[in-house]
Amino acid sequence: MLICFTASHKNAGFDLLERLSATAEGAARRMITGHEAVQGAVVVATCNRFEAYLDLDQVDGESPVDAVHGAIHAVGEVAGVDAEALRSTFGFAHGNAVAAHLFAVASGLESVVVGEGEIAGQVRRALEAAHREGTTTPELERLFQRASQTSRKVKNRTGIGSEGRSLVRLALELAESRITDWAQTRVLLIGTGRYAGASLAALRDRGVTDVSVYSPSGHGARFAASHDLPAVAADDYARAAAAADVIVTCTTIETHVLDRAMLAEGRELLARATALPTIGAVEVAPEIERRQLVIDLGLPRNVDHDVTELVGVELLDLETIKFHAPMEEFGSTDEAREIVARAARKFGDVAGELDLAPTVVALRSHVFDLLDGEIERARSRGDADGRIEEALRHMAGRLLHTPMVRSRQLARDGEQRAFIDAVEALFGVRADEADAATAVEASEPSDRRAHRDAS
Repeated sequence: MLICFTASHKNAGFDLLERLSATAEGAARRMITGHEAVQGAVVVATCNRFEAYLDLDQVDGESPVDAVHGAIHAVGEVAGVDAEALRSTFGFAHGNAVAAHLFAVASGLESVVVGEGEIAGQVRRALEAAHREGTTTPELERLFQRASQTSRKVKNRTGIGSEGRSLVRLALELAESRITDWAQTRVLLIGTGRYAGASLAALRDRGVTDVSVYSPSGHGARFAASHDLPAVAADDYARAAAAADVIVTCTTIETHVLDRAMLAEGRELLARATALPTIGAVEVAPEIERRQLVIDLGLPRNVDHDVTELVGVELLDLETIKFHAPMEEFGSTDEAREIVARAARKFGDVAGELDLAPTVVALRSHVFDLLDGEIERARSRGDADGRIEEALRHMAGRLLHTPMVRSRQLARDGEQRAFIDAVEALFGVRADEADAATAVEASEPSDRRAHRDAS
């Protein structure tokens, strides 16, 4: 059984999202060890959402509430947040609604900026992280692979995402009214990850040529070399920040990389580097009155809000960007949501057929066991030319055809139980729960498969 619980910009504040995102690593493993029914977990944590996708081993008809509460308690322990507060915040989905939700998320339909390009990669990397931690399952694998396929289909068939929408680009659009000439704007980029690359591309699209990069983690030189930028050394960071017209931060570091004290120190260093008037032997450092824009794209927050206490500094953070997100383009969005809905239905159809796999295997095995017995009797009575064997195999194939077709139809209608009960009532065949993942092919000897496929 698939379950999803989610906190996003739609139902949670950025303070909570920041806490959850900062502690997301290791949450999946904690959820699995926290309750025996949780077989797998994949966590998607971004700057505006935290989602946990669970694969539960539940007996048909058994409530998943206890397992879900256990998983939420595990998340709360990791994040240092009260589990009751999380339960009242999280949105929930189960069954086929899980696929519909993830497919919409991966396609950018649930983002602050509808159609943003980064989310598809974040969803893909969430699965990769689950691989490394050993927390995924075949069903979660299938779910996330279909999500990636659906997001590509949405991008290729609709206008969603075709303009390279992202939080980065929206932030720069909001900054337009504050920038006189991008070509004359000095920018300091703080961070060297994927968001930094996207930020640099968006800045260059606007004509920015004066960009330098600083990395709190020490990767600035490598990023600078690969993107033909000057790197800022740690000793020169404060002055470089004060000298920039625009500062863009996009790191995953859990502490502030910029605050009032740092920026004030940089301004003082700049002032000392210029020729200043003196009164007696004391230099007089005038307050720098030029405007500075700080764009904080980090989660956890990269910038302390106290930078706005300095004259001329304006802060544009994720919460501000959220409030200015554009309305959806209804035509393209409607088309995209229809693609997502079809993909979710197809995912559910296949899942239903997989649920019936043990019963289908048991029925086919039962029929072919009977068939083998009749063939042996025919051979013992002189079926030298094999015509009786051929006829028996043909008849078995014809008899199984209708039940196989009906099994798929009933699975698509969500009526798997009707098929399971019918097989047990008519043939006395009951699937072994332990063989739920067994494929039809694996249940038959190779010589039997060869005869059946030929018939």
